[in-house]
Amino acid sequence: MKIFKSKHKLKKEISNIKNISFVPTMGGLHKGHISLIKKSQSFGAKTLVSIFVNPKQFNEKKDFLNYPRNLKKDLKILKYLNTDLVYIPHLKDIFSFKVKNKIFLDKFSKKLCGRSREGHFKGVLNIVNRFLELIKPRYIFLGIKDFQQSYLINKHILKTKIKTKVINCKTIREKNGVACSTRNNNLNLHQYKIASNVIKYLKNKKRMIKKNLYNFRLADIKKDLIKLGVSKIDYIEVYNLKTLKKPKHTREKFRIFIAFYLNKTRLIDNI
Repeated sequence: MKIFKSKHKLKKEISNIKNISFVPTMGGLHKGHISLIKKSQSFGAKTLVSIFVNPKQFNEKKDFLNYPRNLKKDLKILKYLNTDLVYIPHLKDIFSFKVKNKIFLDKFSKKLCGRSREGHFKGVLNIVNRFLELIKPRYIFLGIKDFQQSYLINKHILKTKIKTKVINCKTIREKNGVACSTRNNNLNLHQYKIASNVIKYLKNKKRMIKKNLYNFRLADIKKDLIKLGVSKIDYIEVYNLKTLKKPKHTREKFRIFIAFYLNKTRLIDNI
């Protein structure tokens, strides 16, 4: 495993590698990240993992500072997985060059997380675009727990004609149903139990919606979640996965999208 902190040294190393699979992370590696890396390795390319907590995608400085970090543990995991290349840039290293591609923000960026996190997706696409211009990977592996993020990255890649293919990977969950997330490290046992109950409730609610699309009210779901112990609900929406609009028929494929708070920890998921 080779570790790089300089983009110049990284570029020199990968200049003759034509087939790179890229897994971008903000560290705090968990089973979801491990699944992405293993999926990447199954493609037979050199796997490059980045670790960078991007300040430009955080709306509050306090949230950025409180984001769980454990680089020593991360590197131990990456070494165990026989990761080929690891890029751990400093802020100046990754933001010190002028990009060729202008950021394309699809209109979907204004929904869900985009409503309450102004500038968040612009920050995400900014850093991903920089990584793509620097690394020029054949594939980028993204988890669909962050469905909106993955969708917007793919739209940016298609619009700007970047020669990288997005590989969407399934959400990896803990035994209690909670989606693996670095932010889970900020939960205590009681909050973790509440998160599990939220997922169980939403799965049951989805089964009910499939039977009768019109026999539910989002306002009632919000009230039920507050009773379960949720501190605050940022949003809860039901969208058709293809049209990104509210479903009109039970035969449509849809998901329940949610962002909620347990004390000060914000969690997102789609069921």
